[in-house]
Amino acid sequence: MASEKIELDVLTMQDLFGVSDTNLRILEQELGVKLVTRDGDVEVSGQEEGNIRLAVQTLEMLNQMRGIGEKIDEFAVVRALESVRQGRAEETVTAMKDVVAYTYSGAPVKCRTLGQKKYIKAIEENTVTISIGPAGTGKTYLAVAEAVRALKDKKVNKIVMCRPAVEAGEKLGFLPGDLQNKVDPYLRPLYDALDEMLGPETVQSYMEKRIIEIAPLAYMRGRTLKSMFLLCDECQNMSISQHLMILTRLGEGSKMVLTGDVTQIDLPSPEDSGLERCAQILEGIDDIKVIRLSGADVVRHRLVGKIIDAFEKNKAGIEKKPDQNKPPFHKGGNKNFRKK
Repeated sequence: MASEKIELDVLTMQDLFGVSDTNLRILEQELGVKLVTRDGDVEVSGQEEGNIRLAVQTLEMLNQMRGIGEKIDEFAVVRALESVRQGRAEETVTAMKDVVAYTYSGAPVKCRTLGQKKYIKAIEENTVTISIGPAGTGKTYLAVAEAVRALKDKKVNKIVMCRPAVEAGEKLGFLPGDLQNKVDPYLRPLYDALDEMLGPETVQSYMEKRIIEIAPLAYMRGRTLKSMFLLCDECQNMSISQHLMILTRLGEGSKMVLTGDVTQIDLPSPEDSGLERCAQILEGIDDIKVIRLSGADVVRHRLVGKIIDAFEKNKAGIEKKPDQNKPPFHKGGNKNFRKK
């Protein structure tokens, strides 16, 4: 059995190991190694020398992440291990150092993955950015952070955010209130992100002054958006003609971000979604960037990435297939049914 040691001070060990050594257990399970603390050292032992080296490098990366203020939890351990496996530990830590913006409470908003870093860079360097990726990859949140920063830096005069009001199992007509009350639940994620960045009072004030506007996609038709930052969210629920409509709203001095998840299409006919087709048409055009995020960029619970990967691998099996032994149902009744 081979082994290797890494020297860490007591306080560092407490932060890295987690409550009841939870973080160490993750490395042990993932790599099949044993971690033991002795006299200020962590000894990593196991049958595979390659896995021992991976564990040591992951601890070293976690120590670097701790040094730049990153919270070390179960998800951070999994993320660090994946970066080490890909040989991208150093550049991932470097990406985490850059602060995108600060929240209303003063907390820094940072990129957590290389994919997110590419996404932020794309927004900053291009007029139009299309971001496609699964839930939890920060598509909307980071775009809102960039929009707020552009407004504060006076690069734009206004923020406009929109989403298609497409039902996901419920109907707008069943909700109480007038039209605005009915569409507000669909726009709530945008309000939440803005509240975190600016504070509810500032958001309300900006909305009253029309510095910030949040509206359903249908309200965008016929407009020309000049010196504005436009974020169009949930674009997987838009047709290709709706993509063309929103893209042609672009005016002088404006920036546009379109986000969506092609695995969460709520349209009655999923093939009507125009997001992927739009990305294919525009990819390669100067000043337009298409960013594709994956399960590796998920920054929610560590299981979310695994769930997404599992569903993606079993996509074909998930599709509901008709029971071949069940006779077809006819509108006029089942012809195979015989009255007794």
